[in-house]
Amino acid sequence: MENIATAQVEKTRFRPGLFSLLASILVISGLASLAIGRFDVPLTHVAGILASNILPMDPWWSSVEARVVDLIRLPRILLAGIAGAGLAVAGAALQGIFRNPLVGPQIIGVSSGAAFGGAFAILISESRLLLIGAAFGFGMLAIVIVYTISRQQGRASILMLVLSGIVTSAFFSALVSVTKFVADPDDKLPAIVFWLMGSFASASYDKVFLIAIPVVAGSTVIYMMRFQINVLSLGDEEAQALGLKVERTRWIALTAIALISSAVVAAAGVIGWVGLVIPHFARMLIGPDHRVIIPISALIGATYLIHVDNVARTAIAAEIPVGIITALVGAPVFGYLLRRSANKGWTTE
Repeated sequence: MENIATAQVEKTRFRPGLFSLLASILVISGLASLAIGRFDVPLTHVAGILASNILPMDPWWSSVEARVVDLIRLPRILLAGIAGAGLAVAGAALQGIFRNPLVGPQIIGVSSGAAFGGAFAILISESRLLLIGAAFGFGMLAIVIVYTISRQQGRASILMLVLSGIVTSAFFSALVSVTKFVADPDDKLPAIVFWLMGSFASASYDKVFLIAIPVVAGSTVIYMMRFQINVLSLGDEEAQALGLKVERTRWIALTAIALISSAVVAAAGVIGWVGLVIPHFARMLIGPDHRVIIPISALIGATYLIHVDNVARTAIAAEIPVGIITALVGAPVFGYLLRRSANKGWTTE
């Protein structure tokens, strides 16, 4: 069994400069995004504004530019980056736990469960704490339902995971529809509908703080479990033979995943497909070792969602919800992966 685990890790193509390259791309993307928008701000002004927050400097930029960068664009970019990193880490962990590349928070219903919890919280209250608590609770419930339905003879097949996710998503989507039906059309309904489409338009430093704590906490737990996830990806019997407490380990990871996903939903609404597409891309780059997949997925996910948000806020006069763009990109990619998995026989495993 130890030879099997070692062989899997050795498949990883370690590239010492890859992490530095992706981190540099992320930083450059963030700085460039601060200059992009309907109100252009030169990069030299952006650099000066950011530096002036730390060092005393004589401004060569206008006060309007400073407000745009510091109060509007910077929290938005931070929010998008944290959300993208968190969703990518959650997806990478899910794919390792369930041992297939076709699993993500959107596919297994956790996003729909969290969406219902958040929509219900908006309906009955304006408390941000209640919103994240309800999103977490129902997101976790969705994972429990999918995991319970999909397990057959001690394992969860790809086909059963996908079908269980469809059933669970449909159920919680119906509950969301009920929530919208009973909501006040002049007050609560518009807030619920806009929130469900996913957007960073209302970003603020309060929301950055709201999402950062659970995402960082959940991602830290997952990264600390990177070795256990490697073992889980070998299968339950192999993991037990190596001395791993499978069920306890899996539920700790699932709880961290639900925490991350619900925090993103609470702060920015439903943003799907990031947790499916990004980890798969990271695996194509560096192989199956989750010691590397998790941090690489975080960097790629943060960069990806920052650029998606740039498109959302600059493509047309009216802002496009981020969730629409990620679905337009993610759904075709998922169709391609599903077809390729069918050709390889994965769906019958």
